[in-house]
Amino acid sequence: MADRPLPAQSLLDSIPQRGAAERREPAPVHLWTPELSGEMDMRITRDGTWYHEGDPIERKALSQLFASILRLDDDGRYYLVTPVERWGIQVDDVPFVATRLQVSGEGQGQRLIFTTNLEDEVTVDAEHPIRVEVDGQTGEPSPYVLVRGNLEALISRNLFYELAERAVEKGEGDRARLGVWSAGEFFPIDGSR
Repeated sequence: MADRPLPAQSLLDSIPQRGAAERREPAPVHLWTPELSGEMDMRITRDGTWYHEGDPIERKALSQLFASILRLDDDGRYYLVTPVERWGIQVDDVPFVATRLQVSGEGQGQRLIFTTNLEDEVTVDAEHPIRVEVDGQTGEPSPYVLVRGNLEALISRNLFYELAERAVEKGEGDRARLGVWSAGEFFPIDGSR
């Protein structure tokens, strides 16, 4: 056991290599089913900062590399997964934060494109919806967008305010919902159910 590499390094060693400047696409982690290797001292805070052994990971490329092997399993836990290892990590809320918004078009033809803190781009559509949870005690909204698989990004407060400025009312049944259009789909942002 003493010869086994540290978890972070062993994970890095088992990821197929690509050119250093090439942007890494997410790995096909949904196809890999290794046994649990253990818990790694890695944490992603609500603001999207990645920590390893208590220290922030300062190189964005390294956080992007780890994010490319991140998976949320049915047990509600997040794991870093390779074909041969699966390490549990802590995520305070969700692993990404939407930090930029690009809008093209208007009305129902409008397209909302978010960029995350790790440079993932996602167009809001039927496969990448927006959802808003409202804290029952504080009334504080927490807006999210689905980035890939079942991994979400918290929409930053300033972007949520921007969405609120673009919001329109749409009748749904016997009530009106406040929301935004993207890719021909309506996404309520009022947090009501």
